[in-house]
Order: sequence, then C-alpha cells, then structure tokens
Amino acid sequence: MKMSVHIEEWPLVTPFRITGTEWVNSRGIVVQLLDGNHLGRGEAQGVYYLDETAESLFDEVNALARQIETGISREDLQELLPPGGARNAIDCAMWDLECKKAGRSIWELAGIEPKPVTTVFTIGLEPTPEEMAAKAAAADAPVLKIKLNEDRPYERLAAIRAARPDATLVVDANQGWDFEQLQEVIPRCVGLDLAMIEQPLPRGGDAQLEGFKSPITLAADESCLHTGELDQAVRRYDMVNIKLDKTGGLTEALKLALAAKERGCKLMVGNMVGTSLAMAPSFVVAQLCDFVDIDGPLLLKYDHPAGLKYDKGVVNSLDPAFWG
Repeated sequence: MKMSVHIEEWPLVTPFRITGTEWVNSRGIVVQLLDGNHLGRGEAQGVYYLDETAESLFDEVNALARQIETGISREDLQELLPPGGARNAIDCAMWDLECKKAGRSIWELAGIEPKPVTTVFTIGLEPTPEEMAAKAAAADAPVLKIKLNEDRPYERLAAIRAARPDATLVVDANQGWDFEQLQEVIPRCVGLDLAMIEQPLPRGGDAQLEGFKSPITLAADESCLHTGELDQAVRRYDMVNIKLDKTGGLTEALKLALAAKERGCKLMVGNMVGTSLAMAPSFVVAQLCDFVDIDGPLLLKYDHPAGLKYDKGVVNSLDPAFWG
C-alpha cells in the first residue's frame, strides 16, 4: 500500500458568503491510496468553524501515513483519528479502494439501492434582498437553499418567494440568529411555505430549543457533528444535516443516518463546497435523506470531467470508475 496526500484549490464562480464568512475558492486535500493497480481517492475540505484548514488536514493525514501504508481497516481508522476532514478523506479513499479491489460497486458494499436525487442550489448571502431574489430567479433548480444572517431575513425570503413562487425553499442561517429573533421570524415566515430552517442558533447556544414547538421544521447542522451528539440534537431539532467532513467519513455518516432515522429524525446531507470527488460519497448518503445538498461542483468554475452530472438539480448516477 502506498499513500499520498496533496492540497487542491478550485476557484468559485462568484464569492460565496454565509454568516461571518466568505470564500473565493474551495481549498482542501485529496488522499490517494494505491494498492497494486488499484487506486482509491478521497477529498475533504474540513470543518472551517472548528479551525480546520487544508494545511492542518494535510499534517493530520501525513502523521498517520506509516500506519495507513502498513494496512489498517476503516474500523481501525475510527479509533486512530477523531471526526473531521482528515479522517473523511482517508475513509472515503478506503471505501473507493475497497470497491476497486473487490470489483464491486459502492452500492453493493453499502447495501443501498441507488436512485436519482434532487439537490438544492444554494443562494449565498448578498447585501440586499433584491440581489438575492435576482440570483434565485436565475437559478435553474427546483429546490433553493437560502443563506441568511440576522439582517432582514424575512425581507430576503419574501423577495425570493416572490421571484420563485414555484421553488421549494430551505433556509440556512448558519448560527446567525438568537432565540428572540427566531421567535420573531418564524411566525412571519409561515406564509412563505418554507420547507425547513437550518441551524438558526449558535452551536452550544441552542438549549432554548428544547421544548420549543416550531411550525417550520428545524434542522441541526453545526449542532450535530457525529453520532456522539445525536441524543442532544434530537431533543432540539426535527432534522439532522449530515456532512462527511463533520462525521469524519462515509463510515460514520452512514452510522449517523441510520441512528437518526431510528430516532424518528429527518435527514439532510450537506457539503463543504468541494468537487465531485467530495460529493460522490455524499451521493451515497443522499439515498437515505429527505433533503439533499450536494451542489458544491455547481458553485465551482471547474469540476472533474468524469464527476457527477447535474440536470436542473437532479443527479442521476455515479460513475464507479470515478469513485465507488
């Protein structure tokens, strides 16, 4: 077994803004595992709000290189690294390599039946409601994910709904509200027919949601990183957004998805704005989800030629020669 890891940087079509953060490119790592003629690959961007960077992920992976090359299992990996981007890249590379060596698809190994899924298209935070409405009107997608902060959230949503009365709208506040603003905004938004609101309150500052009855589905993103945080999340939220960079790979993501479904929790799969190599294993998790957010490649200027193919928001299949 030979391992390599390198940093990649992919430019975005336009700057991508959420509460408190802006990106102009997608920067992450790619891990490659070579065993004879079989190559497995995994990509990760890391969890920015936990201060993960491409450089920190690179160092984490390199520190484990000797153990990986001597041969460890995916189960061993769960013990050797904590949840996060480094473990994600290695774990996904291991899944890909396992498929290639066995001559079997990811669907066979994971025991999941593939089907087309419809991903959201994300409308990033812009200075005015009118600018966001214009981007929504131009988006050729049936489901839109709207990034918001504390500045005029209702006005932004009302403008977008007027521009796209046909679209399913989901909202992501990225921890940008407090409980008082949530209580003020939700009743006003009922008439806008929102499908759900994701992470309205800060991670660690959402205890007031226990016992709170929202007329709109509330989803945990930053407030549920992995299975160790599921018990608390289901007391506060109706849905969990699973991201492989948070869980530390497909292995833990599938475990979290099944555990959450057993608890009666709805599911979403999300992304950290990567290429199709990062989205491919998320497409596997998407088969189990109520909402799908794997639009990362649509926000990039370029993507892998053999990557996922998007047709008006629909992802139909995954080429096993590319991943899995």
